[in-house]
Amino acid sequence: MEPIMRKDVPEELTWDLSAIYATEQEMLAGAEKMEALSKDIEQRYKGKLNTPEQINACLDEFRELYQLVTLVSNYTDLAVSVDYYDVHNQERNDRISLKLSEIFSRLSFIDSEILEQDTSVLQAAIDAAKENRLYLENLLRQKPHHLSPETERALAALSTTFSAPYQVYNMAKLADMRFPSFTADGQEFPLGYSLFEDDYEYDSRTEVRRAAFHAFSEKIREYTNVTAAAYQAQLQTEKTLATLRGFDSVFDSLLFSQKVDITLYHRQIDLIMEKLAPHMRKYARLLQKVHGLEKMTFADLKLPVDPDYDPKVTIEESRHYIEEGLSILGPDYQEMIQEAYRDRWVDFAKNQGKSTGGFCASPYGSHSFILLNWNERMSDVFTLAHELGHAGHFKACNREQCIFDTNVSTYFVEAPSTMNELIMAHYLLKTNPDKRFRRWVLSSMVGHTYYHNFVTHLLEAAYQREVYKIIDAGGSVQAETLSCIMKDTLQKFWGDAVELLPGAELTWMRQPHYYMGLYSYTYSAGLTVATQVCDRIEREGQPAVDDWKRVLAAGSTKTPAELAQMAGVDITTDAPLLKTIEKIGGMIDEICTLTEELGY
Repeated sequence: MEPIMRKDVPEELTWDLSAIYATEQEMLAGAEKMEALSKDIEQRYKGKLNTPEQINACLDEFRELYQLVTLVSNYTDLAVSVDYYDVHNQERNDRISLKLSEIFSRLSFIDSEILEQDTSVLQAAIDAAKENRLYLENLLRQKPHHLSPETERALAALSTTFSAPYQVYNMAKLADMRFPSFTADGQEFPLGYSLFEDDYEYDSRTEVRRAAFHAFSEKIREYTNVTAAAYQAQLQTEKTLATLRGFDSVFDSLLFSQKVDITLYHRQIDLIMEKLAPHMRKYARLLQKVHGLEKMTFADLKLPVDPDYDPKVTIEESRHYIEEGLSILGPDYQEMIQEAYRDRWVDFAKNQGKSTGGFCASPYGSHSFILLNWNERMSDVFTLAHELGHAGHFKACNREQCIFDTNVSTYFVEAPSTMNELIMAHYLLKTNPDKRFRRWVLSSMVGHTYYHNFVTHLLEAAYQREVYKIIDAGGSVQAETLSCIMKDTLQKFWGDAVELLPGAELTWMRQPHYYMGLYSYTYSAGLTVATQVCDRIEREGQPAVDDWKRVLAAGSTKTPAELAQMAGVDITTDAPLLKTIEKIGGMIDEICTLTEELGY
């Protein structure tokens, strides 16, 4: 059935943004306060940040402003994400974005003036600081790449312009693309972005699934050039900024904020492309055998091993699964889960113009907000557990840290979310000894959790790396180039186990992660940490849980390597990743064995 319009969605399926501001008028008052505070900070501190006392006093007030910025921007941006057809929300969000650009341009003097001071003054400010210490230490780290005050002010003023490529991508994808219906098995079926990605890709009817893939591919193919142009603008912006700031490459620039060495980035991609590929090809051949397919194609990779054993799950039933499954994390975590359902933290609705996939936003000073497209599958339960992992992470660090210390490295940020998926799976495995049930849980882990993070996003990362190599060498990319790179990446991973149907090469058009720097590879990095910590929890119980909860509360006060070490994982070596790949291979082997024992 075709998704309904947002205005027709039952309220109980939507999130409640009044937890941030009760009304639009209150939000606008917050925006006015935000602007007034920025002008006051400029008037009282500009040209005067020459002592440790003045520096810390200014940053104390900037923290208050930063919290207002977080609340106002989330209120308007989240409203847009559920309905890209709503003109009022679009215009309101654009006005707030422009206001934020003006504010950050006005206050760009803060970092510039602080960095102009002698190192002794900065060190004294750090020594005297409490909540500003990490901000100042990060500022010192950025000093070699900081530009003149005038340039920094201009760049801050252009911040909204820099986000334009991502806005163009979203508008083309979520507002302009209108999919025609398609015919299969003598029936007509409606089609949409979320309908395809959340329904038809998993459909056990081969003709329906492949016809949907063909119709979906043909529609997005019409937008290849505008999508490529938006991405090229993003890439050139990143390259220009990297050069301006004195980085040797775009890779160095984008990894700088993650606080990880580039060797960790390359290792994650190289080892998975080499060592996971044989296991996943074996899994693809299993799917082909189980479903009796003459050939295994790219359109068949999301098939469940046992489609008749994939029970429908209501939203209320998901609550029971998640509360019980994550109970190992303690009563405070369970209380958060209950609050999320009771107070409408989650937008479950499937409506036209809504963002695809799922995400969690956690504005400082409020609770989290989770976007989903609920399809009543157990995979949705895992996705919700994943997003609640983000919510639990930021509830802990927002409670324990000041707002400056909650900007967790993207290298680590997917560890708490993927951890929840693993905990859920381990819980399910303990509830039922039946072989068919066990195979279903294991195949859910391989086909959803690990496939999503170690295959889908990892292949994005491998493709993205080749694109950045071209940009770093002074080149540019167009739609044909991007499609060729994606097709080559897919071919290297799947080999002769999977036939790449026309449209597979357009996979580069389907994800927003390319507008978020080097983000795609961090999904597998986070799940690598989560896999090892989850195994430790299975072995050691409460002490490992306690360590993990301390990690969640640490926020950005530690680097990714330090956070992983707190949880008992050494990511400076290959061992955690190799062990995780071995574990995935072991699960696939067991799924194959169980399939033989079950006789189908």
